[in-house]
Amino acid sequence: MWCKLTVRMFVCLCLFLVLPLGHFDGTPALAQDASFSRWVEQLWPDARKKGVSKKTFQRAFRGVTPDPEVIKKAEHQPEFAKPVWDYLASAVSKKRIENGREMLRKHGPLLASIEARYEVDRHILLAIWGMESSYGQFRGKSNVIRSLATLAYQGSRRKFGRTQLLAALQILERGDIPPAKMTGSWAGAMGHTQFIPTTYNAHAVDFTGNGRRNIWESHADALASTANYLKVSKWRPGETWGYEVELARGFDYALTGRKIVKTLAQWGELGVRRAKGKSFPRPGDRASIVLPAGSRGPAFAVINNFRSILRYNNAISYGLAVGHLADRIRSPSSGGFSKKWPVEYLPLARTERYELQRLLNARGLLRGDADGILGSQTRAAVRAYQKANGMAVDGYPSVVVLKHLKRGS
Repeated sequence: MWCKLTVRMFVCLCLFLVLPLGHFDGTPALAQDASFSRWVEQLWPDARKKGVSKKTFQRAFRGVTPDPEVIKKAEHQPEFAKPVWDYLASAVSKKRIENGREMLRKHGPLLASIEARYEVDRHILLAIWGMESSYGQFRGKSNVIRSLATLAYQGSRRKFGRTQLLAALQILERGDIPPAKMTGSWAGAMGHTQFIPTTYNAHAVDFTGNGRRNIWESHADALASTANYLKVSKWRPGETWGYEVELARGFDYALTGRKIVKTLAQWGELGVRRAKGKSFPRPGDRASIVLPAGSRGPAFAVINNFRSILRYNNAISYGLAVGHLADRIRSPSSGGFSKKWPVEYLPLARTERYELQRLLNARGLLRGDADGILGSQTRAAVRAYQKANGMAVDGYPSVVVLKHLKRGS
C-alpha cells in the first residue's frame, strides 16, 4: 500500500535511532543525517508561509529523526482482510459496551451540555470515543511531529504527511499543546478521539473555555470537537444512523450500495422491511441498502447520519461499529443483529483479490490490469458471473465466488 524500503534505506533509518540529528539552523550534521537535515531546511519556507515562527519550527524539530517504526507500519499490508463479523465482535465487545455505559454515567452532565450545544447524539460521541481510544486509554504515544515528518520525508504518503505536518506546526504555533505533549498514533491521529492535524485545525473547539483546544488531556474538549465535526458533516439531530432490514425474496441486489438512495417508504415498496418486526419511525428518510457480507449476511438501510460518521473513517464496517456500539450503550438489552453472519463467505486476501480479477478478465467480464482493488467495476463483473452461474447476484467477492471461478477455469 505504501512505499517499499531498500536495504540501504533500512540501514540508514536504523542509524537514525542511535545517531543525533544535525539541525536545520546550521549545526553540523552527520553524514547519515544530512539528507533529512536538508529536507527539514527545505520545509521551513512552507512552514513560514503557514504562519509558523522560526522559534516554533526549531523547537518542534529539535532532536527529531525519522522513525523506522512508522515506515514499517506504513508499509505493512495485511495478507488477509478481517471479516466484518470479527471486526464488529471486537469493536462492540461486552467490555466496550460496559465501559461506554460507565462513561455515560460518569460524564452525563458534560455529555448533555455538549449535545445541547451541537445537537449530536451523546451515545454516538461515546461510541466514537470508545472506537478511537477505548475511552481515552489508548491515545497513542508517538511524537506527532516525528511521525508526520517521517511520512512526509519518504514513501508514497509524502503529500499527506507534508500537509499534516504543516498543520501540526500551526497547532504548536497557536500554543494549544507543547511539542513534548503532542502525541498520537504512528500516522499522526491525536487525542481522545484521534483527530488528524488538518481536522483539528478546522474543527477542534475549546469547550472548557481555558483558551486551549486540548484534545490530548481534556475529554471535554475532545468530545465537543467530535460533536462539532459531526455537526458540520451534516448530522441531523433526533435521527439515528440506520436500521437492520430484511429483504424480500427476489430482491434486486444491483440496487444495493451507497450510491443508490431512496426513501424508506420507497424501499418498502421494493420489499424492504425493518428487522425484528419493527417499523420505520420516519418513512421519508432517504436511505441506501448495504450488504457488508453479501446477500447471506445482515442487510442495513443506512441514512444521512451514517454518512456523517463515515467522515471519520470511510469504511462501512467502521460506520456499522459506531452505530451499533451507540445503540448498545443506549440500550444494552437491544442485542445483536437478527441475521447471522455467513462465516463461510470469507472476504478475499490480497493475493486472492488479484486472482479473482485475473479470472474475471480471462472470462471477458472485466477489463484492465488486476490491481487488487475491489471497486464498482469488479463488483459488477462478479454480479455478471453470479448471474450466469445461478448464484445470488449480490456482487460480493467472497472465497466462495473465487473457488467457483477456479473450478470453472
